[in-house]
Amino acid sequence: MPTLVLKLAPLQNPERYRQLASALTDLTVDLLGKRREVTAVVIDDLPAARWHIGGAPLAQPTALLEISITEGTNTREEKAAFIQAAFAELQRQLAGDGALATASYVVVRELLASDWGYGGRTQQARKLALAA
Repeated sequence: MPTLVLKLAPLQNPERYRQLASALTDLTVDLLGKRREVTAVVIDDLPAARWHIGGAPLAQPTALLEISITEGTNTREEKAAFIQAAFAELQRQLAGDGALATASYVVVRELLASDWGYGGRTQQARKLALAA
């Protein structure tokens, strides 16, 4: 049940949001083995004037992608592969033949199974129910 929050600048169009959400969901399923039907992607775009790097106004497209997953469900290698592939996809879709700003980030956050869930049940409760 991963959640992905993508912040990007400059502003995009609705079709680009759909393409980004689809591609990031595919990477999450393919590289991290997560279930598509409970993978959520939230895209928050910002005007370039609201994003600064090194204290200077934005000069290139940029992105911050944060994905939350349950602690211990993926290896270091799987997470590294996801970070690399997600960055490449963001670069492809947001910068085209150009480049994303160097200070564009992909962050994998691991949360304890007892600290989050969906449908009103924690991941820990789901795991315990499967074991019973």
